[in-house]
Amino acid sequence: MIHSYKELVVWQKSMELVALIYKTTYSFPKEEIYGLTSQMRRAAISIPSNIAEGRGRGTKKEFTQFLRISYGSCAELETQLEVAKKLSFGEKLDYNKVDILLTEVSKMLYVMIKNLNPKAPEASEATGN
Repeated sequence: MIHSYKELVVWQKSMELVALIYKTTYSFPKEEIYGLTSQMRRAAISIPSNIAEGRGRGTKKEFTQFLRISYGSCAELETQLEVAKKLSFGEKLDYNKVDILLTEVSKMLYVMIKNLNPKAPEASEATGN
């Protein structure tokens, strides 16, 4: 049985992701410090922070909700990474490691959400898409 959010592999991996995002954005243009750099760092930090907060809430329903918020932050960060790539920020950077880790964390969150709420319809089913 898991006693602390720190024992969750998804939390550990998302902490690795935060460190990687900080290293990645370090070489972004200085004029982006309050723009894309800041947004990417906040989105990355939001992932493990919401996992921890949700785990600390004590109910399955609240934990699931905070996992959804973390999952949304993954999508936000993925979009911001694509913008950074299109703008050639850190053009000498290899985004591959960040992409792989972000995908891994996203998949883990998705599976956790589905396992905690197995009767919930898929997003595409709920919207009719």
